[in-house]
Amino acid sequence: MIRPGKGGAEWSTLGAPGSYAHDVRLLERQEELTAVLAALADAATGQGAGVALTGESGAGKSTLLEAALGEPSTLRVLRGHCDPLRTPRPLGPFRDLWTAGDLAAPPAGADLILPELCEQVFRALAEEPTVLAVEDLHWADGATVEVLRYLARRVEALPLALLVTYRDVEVGPRHAARPLLGEFARSEGLTTLALAPLSREGVATLVSDTGLDPDRVHALTGGNPFFVAEVAKDPGRPLPGSVRDAVLARTAEIDMHDFEVLQLVASAPDRLDDRVLPALGVDLPTLRRIDQTALLVRTPGGIVFRHELARQSIESTIPPGGGPPLHARLLDALERLEPREPAVLTHHAIAARDAVRAARYAREAATEAIRAGAHSDAAAFLEIALDNLSSAPAAERAALLLELSFQQYMTSRLPEALATVRATFPLWHESGDRAGLAAAHQAVAIYEYYSARRIPAESHVDQAAEIAREAGDVLLFGGARATRAYLAYFRGDVDLASDYLAEASTVAAEEQDAALEHRARLFSAASALAIRGDEARAELVASTEAARAAGYDELASTGYSNTAYLDVEQARYRAAERVLESSLPFAAERDIPICGHWQTGVRSRLNFQQGHWSAALEDAGTVLDAQGMPLATLWPLLVSGLVPMRRGERYDRAWFERALDLAGLLHEPNRWLAVYAALAEQEWTTGQPDARLGLPVVAELLAASDATSSWSAGALAVWLTRLGRPPAEVVAVAEPYRLALDGRPRDAASWWHRAGDPFAEAMALADVPDEEERLRAVKQLDRLGAVGTADRVRSDLRRDGVAAVPQRPRTSTRANPAGLTNRQLDVARLAARGLSNGEIASRLFISPKTVDHHVSAVLAKLDLPGRRAIVVQAEELGLG
Repeated sequence: MIRPGKGGAEWSTLGAPGSYAHDVRLLERQEELTAVLAALADAATGQGAGVALTGESGAGKSTLLEAALGEPSTLRVLRGHCDPLRTPRPLGPFRDLWTAGDLAAPPAGADLILPELCEQVFRALAEEPTVLAVEDLHWADGATVEVLRYLARRVEALPLALLVTYRDVEVGPRHAARPLLGEFARSEGLTTLALAPLSREGVATLVSDTGLDPDRVHALTGGNPFFVAEVAKDPGRPLPGSVRDAVLARTAEIDMHDFEVLQLVASAPDRLDDRVLPALGVDLPTLRRIDQTALLVRTPGGIVFRHELARQSIESTIPPGGGPPLHARLLDALERLEPREPAVLTHHAIAARDAVRAARYAREAATEAIRAGAHSDAAAFLEIALDNLSSAPAAERAALLLELSFQQYMTSRLPEALATVRATFPLWHESGDRAGLAAAHQAVAIYEYYSARRIPAESHVDQAAEIAREAGDVLLFGGARATRAYLAYFRGDVDLASDYLAEASTVAAEEQDAALEHRARLFSAASALAIRGDEARAELVASTEAARAAGYDELASTGYSNTAYLDVEQARYRAAERVLESSLPFAAERDIPICGHWQTGVRSRLNFQQGHWSAALEDAGTVLDAQGMPLATLWPLLVSGLVPMRRGERYDRAWFERALDLAGLLHEPNRWLAVYAALAEQEWTTGQPDARLGLPVVAELLAASDATSSWSAGALAVWLTRLGRPPAEVVAVAEPYRLALDGRPRDAASWWHRAGDPFAEAMALADVPDEEERLRAVKQLDRLGAVGTADRVRSDLRRDGVAAVPQRPRTSTRANPAGLTNRQLDVARLAARGLSNGEIASRLFISPKTVDHHVSAVLAKLDLPGRRAIVVQAEELGLG
């Protein structure tokens, strides 16, 4: 017989409807079925794997899952679905699993803290071999995506088959599911399979006993399995012109009352909860009659259409003006249930055109989403609330807009956050709320600064402080002072930062406000680290951990960002590695992509300094391609130009021009100095003069250098000295650069060797007058892959009459750590510490087999004989 499943068709000779026998043969899906069954087999042995199935609606994704899960197995099976609500329920699939008792639910009434929830689900899935299938990912909420992404990254460490389905045409570049699908595209143990339409031969098989013309059916249906199956069910009728016609033909025998019940069910895209049926007047005889249409199926949570195409077909029959009354009936009934689901109630309130309830439930849903760490979903619900609050008081609308701007900021939507918060200004004025106006100015200041516009940022935060002072709002004044101090510290204005942080700390103590106290403490520690270096680092680490423990996630992530940034700036590279190993997962798990964006930029620079240039370019590309804070892009821009230049490859000088423009917007010494150092290196490497290096501003920056800019000032001073134009005055220079400027390049090289910067070490050796040291520099640069830089040193050696200058190495003979990817670097660093494959697998949540593949790739790229050589040469390779 021919039995249609959700979105597909299969040929079966045995088995009752709804069951799957061993001889079920999916048409033209055997390769995909084999891949899914292989993932299930791996999970049964403790080796996790994941498969994403994609295709148009009706392509057979769910049917393929049904066939795979119908095979005999000892695996626990957990299945969840995402619902086609206007804005999805946070954690919808997992809530269904909790409700059904398939997965242990969080304690009743507890906030759903996303990182804790991820860990809880991970532990639950680690208990026994499991299949977790989540369907219709194109309707997923952000929190669900983050939980699945957490699992996907660790799938090889679990006895888990992670299966997801989605329609690729409905997942755009900014869709919540895009990061998860990226994991499936690039991660070990994960694969994506696209389901193609049925061929003409496949259609012919399906209609072989019907008398239908396979060519006509194939042309009509385009090979869509669901549509073909609908046509084949009733071959005695004329061929339908669409899926809709085929579905509606199934309802020809029911009366209008029963058809209206179908329309009611179609108006509930998630499901029609069993508990509301009596309130809706749906009795058992009615259910029996509509069951004869074979359009509905029973689930643990209620009644749903067996396919979304069938639901949409019935929904399309609701006449103009008929939708709101149906949704109003559903809304009234659902309000009687406990616990309420604000996202579902919001959906029906909007469709019922009930603005009051839509606004109320959208705000509740936003609060729920924020607690779950789903900031994108929170923003969507707040937008719905605002759309339905047109007659609300000005202050109420302004407060909602201010909250929306923060959610947009958290999700790296800075332009939208700025537009949203600016829209509050006239509302605060209208309501006479000066404190609200001050809070809005402070928010604009933060968003403007992260947008790399310092001058307007400083103006807004000064206005915030003045307005708060006039309004008598001491806490807002203290907050504005802390923000202004933060901006001052980045500009190197130590005295102003110190004064304003003292004011903020005093306010925090007098008002006993923990949030402001944590902010002031963390910003003070960051400022101290910028000035005093190593001796002040412990306090910044402690204040960051204190903020994290107190639940101030965004502030803690800011603390990590500053620690890592200053560690790299001050050449504490190994310390920066350890910070980023913790901070990047923290930003991802807390759904704070804007901080992850900054930290990825910092890691790009770290990898660059350590000579891991492929990984540096990988991170730089991620930062420059992503939507985030322009402030984070300066070093990724420089890395994008410097790496190919050092390698002797073609490169675009526009990278440096963009970085220079960015530095001009920020007006910060460290940004200017870094860009001018890159321009000086470019002139030295290419021999093409850059007149901008002779501008008065360059000399002024060096003459005004202090403890906060001593590293970037030193870098520029050394490059200018190599150009034969040593600066007349440099007030503050960090130690390794001072050694070079004082004529002690060997000591500078030793310093850089201990720090782990092989390029800086080689350049210091190239500055040594001794011929042997300069030849050693060439060899080190060649090993690093810096053949463009090495060519310049070779040229200088030949000019000075050195005869035995090493030839430029052939590409095929180069072996260097600069070619390792980020994942290979992770494995190499742990291998360098002497960890076994199993221990590395446990740390990185991948399988020992995958570790072995990475170790082999590392050995090949570094041209090493075995893994012991990684340990022995760890320091030399920058892996220590």
